[in-house]
Amino acid sequence: MATTGESLRQTLAQRQQQTLAPMQLQLVRVLEMNAPEIEEEVRRQLDENPALEASDDEMPTAGEGDSFSETAAEMELADYRSVDDIPHYRLDPHNRSADDTVFEPVAVAAGETLMDSLLSQIAEIQGVTPRQEMIARTLIGNIDENGYLTRSVRDLADDLAIQDGLDVSDSEVKEIWNMVRTLDPAGIAAVDLRDSLLLQLRRRGDSPQVALATEIVRDYFDLFSLMHFDRIRSLTGVTVEQLREAMEIIRSLDPKPGGHFSGASTEDDRTRQITPDFLVEADDNDRLTLTLLNRLPQLQIEASFAADTPVEQNRSRRAETANAFIRQKRDEAATFIKVIQNRQATLFRVMTAIMQLQRAFFLSEDPSTLRPMILKDVAALTGDDVSVISRATAGKYVATRTGIYPLKFFFNERLREDLDVSSRTVSQRLRSIIEAEDKNHPLSDLALTEILNKEGFDVARRTVAKYREKLGLPVARLRRKV
Repeated sequence: MATTGESLRQTLAQRQQQTLAPMQLQLVRVLEMNAPEIEEEVRRQLDENPALEASDDEMPTAGEGDSFSETAAEMELADYRSVDDIPHYRLDPHNRSADDTVFEPVAVAAGETLMDSLLSQIAEIQGVTPRQEMIARTLIGNIDENGYLTRSVRDLADDLAIQDGLDVSDSEVKEIWNMVRTLDPAGIAAVDLRDSLLLQLRRRGDSPQVALATEIVRDYFDLFSLMHFDRIRSLTGVTVEQLREAMEIIRSLDPKPGGHFSGASTEDDRTRQITPDFLVEADDNDRLTLTLLNRLPQLQIEASFAADTPVEQNRSRRAETANAFIRQKRDEAATFIKVIQNRQATLFRVMTAIMQLQRAFFLSEDPSTLRPMILKDVAALTGDDVSVISRATAGKYVATRTGIYPLKFFFNERLREDLDVSSRTVSQRLRSIIEAEDKNHPLSDLALTEILNKEGFDVARRTVAKYREKLGLPVARLRRKV
């Protein structure tokens, strides 16, 4: 009888694999860090490694004070692809507008959370029993950072029974829910946007304008969402002026009543602290100066770790261990010093290339002067790999005399291969056209395309729609005002 079984075979294959040395891996990691992060990393290394010490001097900024005066002919670019646009942060404290993505980078001081505020208000209400307070705590714990209740009354009753062993009825939970909905800020604990707006309108007093606004939100919310003002006016029988006044009241309401408390995130991330990594200054002779802004100390090897212990006969095991520890920490310190030096030099080299390519912008700070530029253009000037440029520019900011800009702001695609016009130029022009349009008859994407084509921008309607969406501007129907 013939038997079959598994057989073992040995094969030889050849493949190419690239591995990074420990120093390269460390450089990749620190290259991605911004100014506060690298300063914290240096402090951590100084605390943990006794072989590393800081001198009294700060680390040189790798060419601080160097200047550039290239002509436009020296900055010709070619073959560009798209890079995501990132908003520009100005330093002007009064630059924020309702339809503008430009905002001031400020830090918000830590304060009480939404939950803390609501619980303190509950505690101040006379007659609230411990049982009701427990229900309120569970309910408030299920309000999200924007101020909306995320679970139903039935689900909250089940949570109290399962998690707290408290047998409550739906009516008890609903009673506490209605109590929470009377707290500040107005509109809190709503189930959706329509509910939140109605809660806020109830506190606006008694006037014909508020009554009309309440009717629109309560009975015609879908039409309001679609900006179908003619149909709303027809169904309510009001005049254009009356509708305009009611719409102004609705627009003054807060769609995220819980968004102003500590820990809540905002759509434009205004609470995030931004620390610039570079400073670019222009003098009266149009010479640009670049400075690295991180405050890193000059690092060096601590004296007692600097030299090897002389070789001795019959050394003890304890001495061997001590010498091995000294060599290890000294090598780690030397590696870290080289990594930091390479990081500083790389960042300065990359920012220098960006200054050269976007010189016109740094002199004028006019976004329309930005030229097409992608990662490979910077890589061509620096000699670094594209991945290095990407890491060196990620999360980094440059300060100028009027503002702070993310480095990604300077990357933008060429509109067309045969045109030296950047997508940002078209986007800026598109924004200005939309801002100047008649809000009673906003321009469609097709009309916007025709205007841009007449001005010499050869773009298709789908391209206009893409740029409009990247600018955060809605379609014509949703831009319409009464």
